[in-house]
Amino acid sequence: MTRAAAPLLVARGLTYHRNQDRIFGPLDIEVFAGEALLVRGGNGAGKTTLLRVLAGLLEATAGSAALDGRPVDGRHLARHCGFLAHRPGHKAELPALENLRYAALLQGRAVPLQALEAALARVGLAGYEDTPPGRMSAGQNKRLALARLSLHPGRLWLMDEPYANLDLEGIALVDRLVEAHTAAGGAAFITTHGAYAAPPGRVRTLDMDTGRTG
Repeated sequence: MTRAAAPLLVARGLTYHRNQDRIFGPLDIEVFAGEALLVRGGNGAGKTTLLRVLAGLLEATAGSAALDGRPVDGRHLARHCGFLAHRPGHKAELPALENLRYAALLQGRAVPLQALEAALARVGLAGYEDTPPGRMSAGQNKRLALARLSLHPGRLWLMDEPYANLDLEGIALVDRLVEAHTAAGGAAFITTHGAYAAPPGRVRTLDMDTGRTG
């Protein structure tokens, strides 16, 4: 796959302060369709904060970000970005399948039952359709969050520590999902401590400590 003429996501001089403390920036970022960008850095480097700024959940103190040429704001999260947060965000007592259905309805989409069941099977949760997340392990909750992400129509996936709480099989699952998404013309923006191998396909890195991409 050849690189797109223009980046899917572009940020210029992006900076975020909490009170008087600079959390990150200034950063210049480009993410192209068909690739994954791994964002690396230690605890406190600002990886999660950067992800929340790009999702439109926090407002940058300087700089700008645009997705498909449109400025990022809170509406982009639901309409154009699939967001995998560090916390799963499920309704603990709602069955797994209904959690997926409810998440889609919040985005204004009605997903057929067959597609919901296929998403659960894709992440290894076939047979858990009626099981609420409150009775699942941390790894199973992460898998359910990955199922929800896989159903999102947005071209950009924002993924905060997607490998956390997963065994080796789960780590391979994340890699397969990212590979399929980027091969279909999507892009993934992934924060990680760098403890795991990069997903297959075209991968670049952003070092939060230096602000350099490679």
